[in-house]
Amino acid sequence: MAFRRSVQKQVEHRTLMARSNVLVVDDDPADLVYYRTVLQRAGCSVVTCSTYDEALDCLKTEQFDLIVLSQGGQSFEGRRVLEKSIELDPGRQVLVVARVLNMGCYLEAMQLGARDYLEEPVPEHDLVRAVETCLATGAIAA
Repeated sequence: MAFRRSVQKQVEHRTLMARSNVLVVDDDPADLVYYRTVLQRAGCSVVTCSTYDEALDCLKTEQFDLIVLSQGGQSFEGRRVLEKSIELDPGRQVLVVARVLNMGCYLEAMQLGARDYLEEPVPEHDLVRAVETCLATGAIAA
């Protein structure tokens, strides 16, 4: 019985991911390719942006279930994208991926409404698990 519930939950998560539109924001072209590839393989529809300004424009014109937002340095450069995302849709999930782990940036991101905060490099299975969790949380909140 427990095995059946586990399989059913996995199917529900995959179905949720297949219906999800994800925005990935990162200024590193290699990271953009990696995240897009992993998320598309998991079934998500993915839009990528290489600048925070480009991401802000995308937020005005498209609907996203999840935003994967890079934090490049010691300051939280993606703050404007996170703030705008939450302003436009308080239930939208934001996953911050940091090149440099910084407790101040972590706390700021979480206080602003980020759902999770990961440190690069993020192995594929960890990224997929974090995205599944964010999307499931967003679906419950909706």
